[in-house]
Amino acid sequence: MEPAAVIFDLDGVLIDSESLWDRVREALAREHGGTWYDGVHRAMMGMNSAEWSGYMHDELGVRLSPAEILDHVSEALIERYRVDVPSLPGAAAAVRRMGRRWPLAVASSSPLRVIEAALAAMDIRGEFAAVVSSESVPRGKPAPDVFLEAAARLQVEPACCAAIEDSAGGIRAAAAAGMRVVAIPNPDYRPDPDAIGHAAVLLDAIAGLTPELLTPRDERGAP
Repeated sequence: MEPAAVIFDLDGVLIDSESLWDRVREALAREHGGTWYDGVHRAMMGMNSAEWSGYMHDELGVRLSPAEILDHVSEALIERYRVDVPSLPGAAAAVRRMGRRWPLAVASSSPLRVIEAALAAMDIRGEFAAVVSSESVPRGKPAPDVFLEAAARLQVEPACCAAIEDSAGGIRAAAAAGMRVVAIPNPDYRPDPDAIGHAAVLLDAIAGLTPELLTPRDERGAP
């Protein structure tokens, strides 16, 4: 069945930002008395704003409040995006292709102001009827909350949505929401095989995303 809407993740799907998040948070942790070790970024992937800022304060020992941590990291990312947003090749074109056929949303773990800055810098904010941060829902990924909220704002049943994701937590979140998942595995933080197993479509890059991939052959019509 053809979807009625398409929901995109942001980090790792539209922008190559996972390593940037890693550098910004590591620098803040070291500057303010916290610890850092291999695997910290992967541990925080998918957490919402309250979860990861609390993790940095409680588990990594950063001597700032969670609210201050969130503010410092968000401002550093927004400043970077305004200068040079790290959009993935073909991402903006893929969004526009899909938007000509279906209503679109973003469902991301990033803070809303960071999402908005990235989309504005890519000049694609107008393509999305809804933009949802997991900071506005009770739980971050792999819980399905952010995808369910995005579907609700589009006024489309979750089972009628396709979700574009790159991470294990994101893929699991979209699958738990009952959505058809298109997985574009992040090469630096590759999802485990169990997570990838939830995907209906597997791509190497966002540039390869086309409406035809989500349209059953008998619904495409004549060329």
